[in-house]
Amino acid sequence: MENFNPSRYAVISEKNPREIVMLRGRGCSWRRCRFCDYHLDSSADEEANFKLNQKQLCKVTGIHQKLEVINSGSFVDLDTATLSLIEQVCLEKQIQQVHFECHWRHRGAISEFRERFAALGIELKIKTGVETFDKLFRESYLDKGIDADAPEDIAVYFDEVCLLLGLPGQTEESMELDIETGLSHFERVCVNIMQENLRPVKPDPRVIAAFTEKLYPKYIENSRVDILMENTAFGVGGVVEHAE
Repeated sequence: MENFNPSRYAVISEKNPREIVMLRGRGCSWRRCRFCDYHLDSSADEEANFKLNQKQLCKVTGIHQKLEVINSGSFVDLDTATLSLIEQVCLEKQIQQVHFECHWRHRGAISEFRERFAALGIELKIKTGVETFDKLFRESYLDKGIDADAPEDIAVYFDEVCLLLGLPGQTEESMELDIETGLSHFERVCVNIMQENLRPVKPDPRVIAAFTEKLYPKYIENSRVDILMENTAFGVGGVVEHAE
């Protein structure tokens, strides 16, 4: 059994200022990615999830009129009471824009979800973790579960994209191509540098060093690019540890 006691609320003041909450749902339904143990932050107990989520959502002030909601899956993995509370908080705090995450397999639910919030005067931005636009690498090595062939096919559904860099086999050129492809097809790009976790895919220090030296200086000031050298850089999250 693992221990996971993450920080779940923060305010981001630089680059697209917003509040962010890390909620808990029933967890990612894919759970096959060879690099991700995030799904361990989940529970089948919807009542317990709502109580935890309610505590975090009560911290939202509306200071930037933007809210990012993340969880170890997609928005469809949050319980109905939590989704209703998010709507209520947005209206009470005059939040005009909300960012959610969604796996490719749930893309069919996005349109109705956008309409649901639009009826309240709230704009949704939907982010997905594509990790890399190299489909062969993404599906044969990472097992991401995205069968789209081209970035424009993904952009039909999603506004923002997450990339995972610092992996074995990546190069300065391949990482830059992923970032530029993301910028060409999506409103924002979030670069996540691979962190050691319980899954078999491990970070490559040489690839991370190449990113840090060559690409970090190039993109760190880009207002459309977030760079997370640590997975807690937004002020939420934590490390899953084995219980003693």
